[in-house]
Amino acid sequence: MEWTIRELATRAGVTGRTLRHYDRVGLLPPSRVGDNGHRHYGPGEVARLRRILLLRRTGMGLAAIAEVLAEEVDECDGLRAHIAALEEERDRIDRDLRAVRHVLTAREAGAEPCADVLLEGFNDRYRDEVTERWGEDAFRAGHEWWHAKSLREQQAWKRDTEDLVAAWVAARGEGVAPVSARAQGVAARHVEWLSGIPGTPTAEGDRERAISMVTCLADTYVENPAFIATYQGAEGAAFVRDALHEYARTRM
Repeated sequence: MEWTIRELATRAGVTGRTLRHYDRVGLLPPSRVGDNGHRHYGPGEVARLRRILLLRRTGMGLAAIAEVLAEEVDECDGLRAHIAALEEERDRIDRDLRAVRHVLTAREAGAEPCADVLLEGFNDRYRDEVTERWGEDAFRAGHEWWHAKSLREQQAWKRDTEDLVAAWVAARGEGVAPVSARAQGVAARHVEWLSGIPGTPTAEGDRERAISMVTCLADTYVENPAFIATYQGAEGAAFVRDALHEYARTRM
């Protein structure tokens, strides 16, 4: 049994123009084309069209549908991949919405939003590194925690962070050793600060992984030029590293 393009379009609830477009892009060629140029479709093409329309109703694009059909991908696997793509797009839109809202809130408050922290996100720049070391769940937990904060909460957190850095600089300026009570007190404050960030081993109470995290971060402070500048030079960064190593070794 065969159907003309008009018959198939009517039965399927689409237009002939849609079927001709599917033919042009190689998604649904007719079973044959008559001498008069009319397209004809057989049972195989009807079954293929049914799958195409089902996938289209999920919002899947034609290129993705063509890939699913060309690779004989199981329909459920194709839908799972589509869901993952939609979730990723939703996350991107959510990030954009949060960024615009933060800018609006800052403008209404007469403040200037901090582009590198408030708009880019808490740990967006370090996603690959965080994911590699601690897993995707750790990144996502920290990311969502940061973006759930209001503009004022983000600003308050940033001030707390700056106060912590200032405490490190002050301790080193006093000439104390990394193993001194003064430096170890700042190290304890530093670890407590880390514990307030969801997704980190310190927040989850995972002792072994928390020790590893603290020592790894401490090493990063002397390896990353940005952190070296934060702690006012290589010697300042080394002071923080040594104090944190001592704290992790003796008190964690």
